[in-house]
Amino acid sequence: MPLAVCATPIGNLDDVTLRVLQELREADLVLAEDTRQTRKLLDRHGIDARLLSYHDHNEAKRTAELVPRLEAGEGMALVSDAGLPGINDPGARLVAAALEAGVPVTVLPGASSVETALVASGLVGERYQFVGYLPRGERALVELAAIA
Repeated sequence: MPLAVCATPIGNLDDVTLRVLQELREADLVLAEDTRQTRKLLDRHGIDARLLSYHDHNEAKRTAELVPRLEAGEGMALVSDAGLPGINDPGARLVAAALEAGVPVTVLPGASSVETALVASGLVGERYQFVGYLPRGERALVELAAIA
């Protein structure tokens, strides 16, 4: 699989799926939001992988560099520091570019901090709405009120 989008643990490094570990082992290149954080995960699970940074500040440039490599068949795993790339973390741009180029993309699920917090709160209901990370301070209340 040329591009595997891999969910990473949101806390305990052992909360990672077997499929994600397999993709990380088999990837020619692991794209990481923070290579230092990803190295901790890889070391914890005995994975020796080539890492390349892929974050908010280099996402556009890296995407342009990586799509031709994906088209050539190079296998890449994309991870963020915690959670699923593309959900409030870098990755959506690369996924869209890969799909547009006809590159196969697979998404490997993992823990969700939103759902974990919802269940832990005891307030589980039939529906909830995730609106992303709100800004700090009074502006957050204004934005939240606009959504509600």
